[in-house]
Amino acid sequence: MAAQVLMPKQGNSVESCIILDWKKAEGDTIAEGEILCEVETDKATIEVESTAEGTILKLLYAVDDDVPVQVPIAIVGAPGEDISDLAGGSETAAEAPAEEAAVTPEAAPKAEAKVEKATAVVAAGTSSVSPRARMAAEKSGLDATTLVGSGPKGRVIERDVDAAAAAMPPLSPAAKEKMAAEGLSAPAAGSGIGGRVLSSDLLSLSSQLSAEQVADAAAAAGFPGPAAEIKVRGVRKVTAKRMYESISTTAQLTLNSSADAANLLALRKRFKNSDPEKGLAKVTINDLVLYAVAKTLKAYPQINSHFLGDTILQFDHIHLGCAVDTPKGLMVPVIRYADLMSLKTLSDTAKGLFNDCLEGKANPDTLSGGTFTVTNLGGMGIESFTPVLNTPETGILGVSTIELKPVQGADGVEFIPHIGLSLTFDHQAFDGADGARFLKSLADNIKNIDLLMAQ
Repeated sequence: MAAQVLMPKQGNSVESCIILDWKKAEGDTIAEGEILCEVETDKATIEVESTAEGTILKLLYAVDDDVPVQVPIAIVGAPGEDISDLAGGSETAAEAPAEEAAVTPEAAPKAEAKVEKATAVVAAGTSSVSPRARMAAEKSGLDATTLVGSGPKGRVIERDVDAAAAAMPPLSPAAKEKMAAEGLSAPAAGSGIGGRVLSSDLLSLSSQLSAEQVADAAAAAGFPGPAAEIKVRGVRKVTAKRMYESISTTAQLTLNSSADAANLLALRKRFKNSDPEKGLAKVTINDLVLYAVAKTLKAYPQINSHFLGDTILQFDHIHLGCAVDTPKGLMVPVIRYADLMSLKTLSDTAKGLFNDCLEGKANPDTLSGGTFTVTNLGGMGIESFTPVLNTPETGILGVSTIELKPVQGADGVEFIPHIGLSLTFDHQAFDGADGARFLKSLADNIKNIDLLMAQ
């Protein structure tokens, strides 16, 4: 009997996943537990296993579709089996041309909807250019992203490309080949018979052209010229939404300071040169800062908190979020109970979380639940910056590069290495004096990191 394979629920905070790649096609056989497709949540990339065994009778969504969790994505059964009751009698995105899909992601059921209702929604979401339109555009030497689409939500479909191709001046085979190979654009009319565009007529908007040629090329191509259209989705979409909500719903203020980093650098050097069996050689400056933050926050519960409007939650333990720059965008894995960890344990835990994020294997549940966040741009030479709160957290620490700072000593001015610190906090939750006291305590603990570790 045919069975549906559902988009699995990925953690408690994930409502939908984007299909990146189908590992199987319709007509293929698949075993239970075998990889069916690869999907992307707003936080990680995950492989989806088949929950049924047999022949893939129908794939209900196309690549790039944004699919709610707990919704059928494929039907598996015996060859020739009637699946009309499972497919809801509707065309699916897999069997029909992509440009015919008319159900939008907004119309897709929520994750909590009943499966019976969800099966009727089988073609949610499209990209800005359909696959068939993209192929037709490549054959015609057109840039499909510059066309006005007539499909759902303005999507460029094959007939749009055909119409644009028909309106183009005729291209010689050599001109068409050169356009595809070199990314050149065609003028409104060529110098050949009947306005035929020859390879010599092709225009390039490269910086190698003279000012006059660039002006002519721009006039032919139209202002402002070609532009890449990038769909905001996945991690970038979530980050954009969260950053906007953070700025628009909180009273953010940033305090800047620095800490004497001489002991920090010396300790890091000792760790790097220590016996490999001790496992300390890979402890980084960032690990030491995280350790100092976790220990310092214990004395400042008002900063280790969530602001919920009419309620403030102050947490007993430190669950430290750490911003990570990944190929998919910003992720913030959480080191849970960081205040209970030794430096080595914290370092090992952080590296494991960071690697999972970089490899796209982060568990969605490890990317939530933080009580305070640290973001470090020191490795990029940043001297000072204003981090944005990871709401509902009330504080985030920005860590900058280490620089020599003139300090008055007993024998005159000395140049001491200092690490930059920027604390952004929600003034609704606590006052500036509290933030200043925390920042001073943190600077003292970083300066005396060796003594802090002995406590």
